[in-house]
Amino acid sequence: MIAYNPKEWFVFIFKFPKTDTFRKLLPLMLAIMVYSGIVAYVEVDLLNVEKKNLQNITVIHSLLGVLISLLLVFRTNTAYDRWWEGRKLWGSLVNNSRNLALKLSPILTNEEDRTFFKYAIPNYAKALRDHLRNDHTRIELFDVDLNMVVKPDTSKHIPNQVAQTIFEKIHFLHKNGTLSGEQLLFLNEELRSFTDICGACERIRNTPIPFSYSMFLKKFIFFYVMTLPVAYVFSLSYYLVPVVVFIFYAMASLELIAEEIEEPFGRDANDLPLDKICVKIDQHVGEIFS
Repeated sequence: MIAYNPKEWFVFIFKFPKTDTFRKLLPLMLAIMVYSGIVAYVEVDLLNVEKKNLQNITVIHSLLGVLISLLLVFRTNTAYDRWWEGRKLWGSLVNNSRNLALKLSPILTNEEDRTFFKYAIPNYAKALRDHLRNDHTRIELFDVDLNMVVKPDTSKHIPNQVAQTIFEKIHFLHKNGTLSGEQLLFLNEELRSFTDICGACERIRNTPIPFSYSMFLKKFIFFYVMTLPVAYVFSLSYYLVPVVVFIFYAMASLELIAEEIEEPFGRDANDLPLDKICVKIDQHVGEIFS
């Protein structure tokens, strides 16, 4: 995730980072520039098409412009909602990890038990991060009885394995009398929240924008831009070349931005900083159990 100062206007205007849509769209913009110039030359200089024959096309484009604007607004709002929901879920994971550590810290006096949770709680966040990125995690889990380091089964749901290990340790402590029944209920909210957060993140990760909607919007933008030179060549002459390119850049950029942020758990520059969040959880939980 890119850190920036929103008050630095001139930096934004003249800076073109690698993630900027201008770089991604530059080949298409050049192609549309050439296409618009050819259309202008053919209609104005070569065929001398009369303006009155195409005057109604501009009216149609004005109406379609309103429609495509509404579609793009809906598209970007939907994508941002998914990004923001993912951020709230990971914020809840940070708080619940701290709360679980804070509740366990005064209860547990055995150093071995404290060490177990010092590593097991942050490991859930790391496992969830790698699971959402479809990575084979290499985190280390602690066996409940022998406190041995074991590897998770990568063919199964890894966050569930981490959560199961934590649950088993909690119930083991309850059986040997370290935790009372009231304390077990006291910890239940944070323990249950881990799986709830995982399920909500999976819902965002595995449910993209419907294919037919995304395909329709891309086709709409393409045909709208490709017919702009035909409609406005007599109003703008060769000035339509930069105008059409700019319109395409504005519309296609919104679609690219929406595509990038609608799945917020990856490694793109504008995705959520999951690595930093995991480091913070590891740091804060370690401080509590120290």
